[in-house]
Amino acid sequence: MAELARLSMQGFDLSNPMEDKKMKTIGKIILSICLIGIGLAPLAQAEVGVTGSEILIGSSLPETGHMASLGRQTKTGLMAYINKINNEGGVNGRSIRVIFYDDKYEPIPCVRNTQKLINQDKVFALSCYVGTASILKAQSVWTRAKVPIVGLFSGAIELRKPFQYYIINIRPSFHAEEKIVVDGFVNKLNIKKVAIFYEFDAFGNAVKKAAEEALKSHGLTPVAFGSFPRGTVDIAAGLEKIKAANPGAVIMGGTADALSKFVIQAKKAGMTKVYFQTPSTTGAEVFVEELDASNATDRVIITHAVPPHCTSNLPVVDEYIIDMGKSFPNDDPSCCGFEAYANAHVLVEGLKRAGKNLTREGLISAIETIKKGELGSGLAFEYGPNDHEGISGVYLTRIKKGASFEFNNWDIVK
Repeated sequence: MAELARLSMQGFDLSNPMEDKKMKTIGKIILSICLIGIGLAPLAQAEVGVTGSEILIGSSLPETGHMASLGRQTKTGLMAYINKINNEGGVNGRSIRVIFYDDKYEPIPCVRNTQKLINQDKVFALSCYVGTASILKAQSVWTRAKVPIVGLFSGAIELRKPFQYYIINIRPSFHAEEKIVVDGFVNKLNIKKVAIFYEFDAFGNAVKKAAEEALKSHGLTPVAFGSFPRGTVDIAAGLEKIKAANPGAVIMGGTADALSKFVIQAKKAGMTKVYFQTPSTTGAEVFVEELDASNATDRVIITHAVPPHCTSNLPVVDEYIIDMGKSFPNDDPSCCGFEAYANAHVLVEGLKRAGKNLTREGLISAIETIKKGELGSGLAFEYGPNDHEGISGVYLTRIKKGASFEFNNWDIVK
């Protein structure tokens, strides 16, 4: 009572609600100082999306629409590993729960999904987004919110340069993919006339830009450009432009249905000695299946971020196939699914290394400590404070008997 009287004399009117609120605030500060002094200070507030028993992850990908197969493959690949980890007790005593939203492979729904995941669902981190156009549109959302994202099904250079602190890539860039392809065309196959066929959107333009840069390093420019509208298979006009230039090779960027139609029609039009190449983000399984059905697989090259699961003998491939069988017995393993499985490897390893007191900054710092060979998978993940690329190597594959087979000798594809 004496202390209250003293404070009142110093100008605090305790009968005034506003002054009483000030007193309560001061009281909380004094109590906290006292608790710290005797070692009983309350624990720091847990990071968003983290509880004592759970870590919440968010993902936006196509579950419906013409690219639903890519979304399904990504989802099952990610969850095959997450289910395995949860069945083994989780990460540092916490299980991992993933919220998925369908963006139909469209940019605006992807942005809305990302906003919902961060602002309403309060996820800890994001993972396994699919589609360059959608990802680039949503990039500013998680960057402003300072939410890390691990594993993107895109090789766009904008996700890498300038350095993107909140993005943890697994796959190499389209620039890395096209460099190794163009080097092969020029130095191994002596091809100097290269054309570019691309979907008129952010994905197609990202591949186009990468191919142009790779050709420039050899003093070359594309002999022709052909394009088609996003979300269509209207390839006729683009095919006419490219055929007229008589190229020795065509670099392609677009969706599987359109590119497979392009290759099939090009071969029917007489381009049987031409080489065709696309990154795996086109949707390798659908692409291969449609070409194989038309007997049009000759001289078609697909670059991959991870080795083809059907022919590789890496330990992680066997693990992926086994875990897929346990969680999704009715789904076939896929290239896209295997890449998502690799994404999950890095995400979980980062969560483990970040420790019990998990924070978003701690996750990023933990992933930056991963070096080659440390995950025991056979995949050469490599990170650092200024390196969020992950896998830098590129796997070259050709199509044989309805599957992708890795090759290192360009004579094989002649």
